[in-house]
Amino acid sequence: MIEEILAFEEKDKVGRVASVDTSRVYIDVENHTLLTRVSVANLVAVQGATSQEFLIGITQRVTRELAEEAIIREEDVDGNIPVEETQKDTIMAVLVGTFRRVDGDKRNVFKRGADSFPQIDRTCYLIEGANLQRLMNLLSAELPEKERLQLGRYVADQSAIAVADGNRFFQRHASILGSTGSGKSWAVALMLERANALSHPNLIVLDMHGEYKPLTEISKGGFAQGFRVAGSGDLENPADNVLFLPYWLLNREEMLAMLLDRSDQNAPNQAARFTTHVRQLKEETLKKLKKEDVAATFTVDSPVSYKIQDLIRLLDADNTEMVEGSSGKPKQGDWYGKLPRFIARLQAKIEDRRYGFLFQPPEKTMEYDWLAKQAVRLMGSENGNRGIKIIDFSEVPSDVLPVIVGVFARLLYDIQFWLEENKRTPLALICDEGHLYLPVKEDINVIQQRAVEVFERIAKEGRKYGVSIVVVSQRPSDVSRTILSQCNNFLVLRLTNDVDQGVVKRLMPDSMAGLTDMLPLLDVGEAFLLGDAVLLPTRIKLDQPKVKPASATRNFWTDWGSMVPDAEAIAEAVEVLRRQTRVRAKGGDQSKGKPKVPHK
Repeated sequence: MIEEILAFEEKDKVGRVASVDTSRVYIDVENHTLLTRVSVANLVAVQGATSQEFLIGITQRVTRELAEEAIIREEDVDGNIPVEETQKDTIMAVLVGTFRRVDGDKRNVFKRGADSFPQIDRTCYLIEGANLQRLMNLLSAELPEKERLQLGRYVADQSAIAVADGNRFFQRHASILGSTGSGKSWAVALMLERANALSHPNLIVLDMHGEYKPLTEISKGGFAQGFRVAGSGDLENPADNVLFLPYWLLNREEMLAMLLDRSDQNAPNQAARFTTHVRQLKEETLKKLKKEDVAATFTVDSPVSYKIQDLIRLLDADNTEMVEGSSGKPKQGDWYGKLPRFIARLQAKIEDRRYGFLFQPPEKTMEYDWLAKQAVRLMGSENGNRGIKIIDFSEVPSDVLPVIVGVFARLLYDIQFWLEENKRTPLALICDEGHLYLPVKEDINVIQQRAVEVFERIAKEGRKYGVSIVVVSQRPSDVSRTILSQCNNFLVLRLTNDVDQGVVKRLMPDSMAGLTDMLPLLDVGEAFLLGDAVLLPTRIKLDQPKVKPASATRNFWTDWGSMVPDAEAIAEAVEVLRRQTRVRAKGGDQSKGKPKVPHK
């Protein structure tokens, strides 16, 4: 015998339909005692066109109005008409789904959206207790086991597991939004933990503060592979997990974003000579390596190595070139004196150890097959590579952080784009602290623009090539509207800022906008989950990850009462500040000596 999912009794009846518009139903409450158990985000069932159908709604408003009403048929001894106090209780609910006990040859089917509008005077029931538990379990059971992304428990019924469609969650892009301390990092760690249970997960976390490092510590239960973009202390003897992004990986626009002063009247000349020489140097590399097939079709943006000192030499030659004039006497060339500022800016970047991961990479990064090996390390999950990677960008200077994150994402996307279609493994980029490098266009500079353009392209086109993004941010109001608008799934934790709430409200369907009023009231680890990945927008309590990121909030009052400031540690921190790296140099003070200029 098939279990009855929604089995209502007279005590569950809350009232009748009094008014209906395109997405909302207003219920005239008859069971005034039952109303005291109804709150915002509870579920109600409205009798549909047949006894086998119910329209499911989420309550958004519960009101009680008290009034005095004259009893016209009665008079007191003095001839006055008495009055009595009356109450009018109303529930406003948003229709979100349809439940059918019988649907063709199927039983107990729930689908998103309302197939029809409820009729006036139809009976309405509050879904609670056993009915709620059975309905929630039905929602979870709808998904095949291999597609289930288990996130936690429903707040309305802690016995029911909250499950999202893992395929849809990543296919359509997603956002994890919430104020500081609301549980965003735990949500990311939980999601990675669930993905790690799969045979070949392929997720890359862009970690801006190094807070996901515990997930890479295998001895402590970690499961991810950790990489770190090289800092100042990694230039001489880099560890195996240190990443370099050599300058030749950057395309023309990305390099010029860092080097070109567009207010300079010679900026067009500088950009033109840079472009000409870079293309020439890349072509020379290909011909030297006898890569004629590549040399026949490559562009200035193709990732082909060249020596940065050769570029400076050619630019310097332009800047000082003297040519023969019509009278036979030497005269200044077309580019004479127009490039010194550009050359100076380039040399300053080369000599600054903070940009060593770009301009002072190891010699092996110049090898032709180096990029392919790096791509396999980042996108592969065999031969010692784990499927989930954490990339620590914490030592990248803030002034170039957006363009560097953009370069990294673009390379991965471009490789995925050019992969044979039947050999693509889906790839998800977890964009932690997205507001740092994906700002709204009104406040954008030329460096940030490069990153925003990359991620907007992925947001618009990535689904076709198996690339997904998950934007994680505490300030959705500071994140590109274009990118957020392409996200079709939202995990929204507590948000206290009214501007951020307004952004989330605009991203939600009009019928769900009222739920944003509850965002400041959510507990730590509670979230609204809505979008394509779930049949029913719901409030859930996230499970705690087994391995927690290093993002816990310090207990100020407790620590002040028990911890003595460590003088030696403070002094050491000053030295780390001077070194600009936590990596100690071998053989003494690494600040001595001039930086090494590569590839002379």
